Amino acid sequence: MHIDRRLFLKASGLTALATLAGCATTNAKTASGPDDDKAALELAAYDVMYAAQPGEQFPLPAIPYRKIKRQYLRQWVDNPTGERPGTLVVDVGNHYLYFTYPDGKAMRYGVGLGRAGFEWAGAGVIQYKRQWPRWTPPDEMVKRQPELERYSIANGGMDAGLNNPLGARALYIFQNNEDTLYRIHGSPEWHTIGKSVSSGCVRMLNQDIIDLYGRVPGKTRIVVTNLSNMV
Repeated sequence: MHIDRRLFLKASGLTALATLAGCATTNAKTASGPDDDKAALELAAYDVMYAAQPGEQFPLPAIPYRKIKRQYLRQWVDNPTGERPGTLVVDVGNHYLYFTYPDGKAMRYGVGLGRAGFEWAGAGVIQYKRQWPRWTPPDEMVKRQPELERYSIANGGMDAGLNNPLGARALYIFQNNEDTLYRIHGSPEWHTIGKSVSSGCVRMLNQDIIDLYGRVPGKTRIVVTNLSNMV
């Protein structure tokens, strides 16, 4: 919660400096209005949120977030899920993921969903989390795509890195103490956010999964549902 508030405060400072710098030549006809100031503030905040992260184990490039629809960027929203604070909710109908907070608020992220992301629904827990995880495609996937055999469970999976399909972080979903094999994970393929793709579970922008990883403790309850069907 505090991370993004600091970002918006920082962005607010940038906007204020820009306003002061231009005060000598600004007149009533060219002054920006409240909507323009709000838009500038949001863009400055997103510049920080989605900036390059050179301090990561594998330095992450900046995300060209302006090419992504605004509703899929990280933002505070009213909580539409009905779930108690501290719950993860994946809304497969709208390609959103929520982490709920007190006072009826939630942090919302855009997600991409593969077949696996649609196949599992219900409630579970985040059994554990991993930074820069290895990727081991399930045997069923290897059967469909024999070229993945070298990354199979038997062969030890794929090393962590920028091209690893699990990205910078992964949250592992269990139900009734059993691994569902479904993950919430980062992805280098930023252009798939907000879309349905051929494979994968619940994918997020790498900068967003890093943010979520820092918010979500182990054993967090998760609900995978379609909020569109609840309207």
